[in-house]
Amino acid sequence: MENQFFVDSQALSPAALEKKHRLESDPAFRKSHMEYLPGMEVLDSDLKDRVLAEMQSYDYTRYTAADVKAALEHTTCSLEDFKALLSPAAAPFLEEMARKAHGETQRHFGNTVYLFTPLYIANYCENYCVYCGFNCYNHIQRMKLTMEQIQHEMEIIAQSGMEEILILTGESRAQSDVAYIGEACKLARKYFRMVGLEIYPVNTEEYRYLHQCGADYVTVFQETYDTDKYEQLHLLGHKRVWPYRFDAQERALRGGMRGVAFSALLGLSDFRKDALATGLHAYLLQRKYPAAEISLSCPRLRPIVNNDKINPLDVGERELCQVLCAYRLFLPFAGITVSSRESARFRDGIVKIAATKVSAGVSTGIGDHEEKYTGKATGAQQGDEQFEIADGRSFAQMYHDMDGEGLQPVLNDYLYV
Repeated sequence: MENQFFVDSQALSPAALEKKHRLESDPAFRKSHMEYLPGMEVLDSDLKDRVLAEMQSYDYTRYTAADVKAALEHTTCSLEDFKALLSPAAAPFLEEMARKAHGETQRHFGNTVYLFTPLYIANYCENYCVYCGFNCYNHIQRMKLTMEQIQHEMEIIAQSGMEEILILTGESRAQSDVAYIGEACKLARKYFRMVGLEIYPVNTEEYRYLHQCGADYVTVFQETYDTDKYEQLHLLGHKRVWPYRFDAQERALRGGMRGVAFSALLGLSDFRKDALATGLHAYLLQRKYPAAEISLSCPRLRPIVNNDKINPLDVGERELCQVLCAYRLFLPFAGITVSSRESARFRDGIVKIAATKVSAGVSTGIGDHEEKYTGKATGAQQGDEQFEIADGRSFAQMYHDMDGEGLQPVLNDYLYV
């Protein structure tokens, strides 16, 4: 069977190549994506069933212009209103949606925009996710930073003025175990006021340990809430287990994390249904844990190493703007992050309407911040990037641009007492 996604790497052994092809071509060879693996914590929660039921029954073609107008007239955006605002019928009302979203953003966040930067500390991965540059069958330069290298990267970032960092790894417990991530959090606490994590999902007690090490919040991409499509895209590894990933944010909150972030990777499946599920997931968890800080992001697919076929499927900028405005109206208190996957032009515009947080000085590679921040070749070993970014502005440039747009760049708004 011809591989739809990747040219087979010459680095694969015949046995590995055979297994890869069988994973791609034979669904019966793959383990169930709905069954927990040993050691995975199972929560007694009905959120999964509620979100899936609403998503699966969502027929966005039945919503009309009258439904959209009614939704925009309501003071509070109900779930039905949210569905209408995500529907194709809302497209002609995008400017009106944007004006109302802008009003909600101003009311709850003023002119503030938060800045942060990601730090990838390892790109080893044990999952076979067909759209990701880190997947275990993609032949890339793998690297895991030592604690000394992590500290050096953090020093470079902190010297730029950044006060919030998001620590990321590939999804490999063998290479990046919880203890390793915890030590990175302890280092980060010395240099930054806010520390986030975007790692493989873990159990409640492990999230509790990472929080004690200094982590404030956790971001988890569900990727897609369409369980059938999820099965087709995640062929191997712990990430294949859809329900364990779904419950990650709730386990993080139970483990003491102050905040959690939600996202679907728009373009993997029907983006309207994925947007509905993401918003509803965040909404239900907010109601269950009222003290939690909730945020969302809405990344689209980006090109990756060794694969020029990965591009956003059917999500244009107008559709993306529609989703963001709908998020803001349905979840007026939630933070909304727009990453460097999007262009500078789009990000500069959307922060005036609905978004509240942007990344700056971004690298999705491993160990290259000194070179990228100073422009000087260091000769140090580096690991390949997860995906290509679209907005490569430095922290200083982003701060200047946001300030020039009449916004108030915020580096941190939380004090430990």
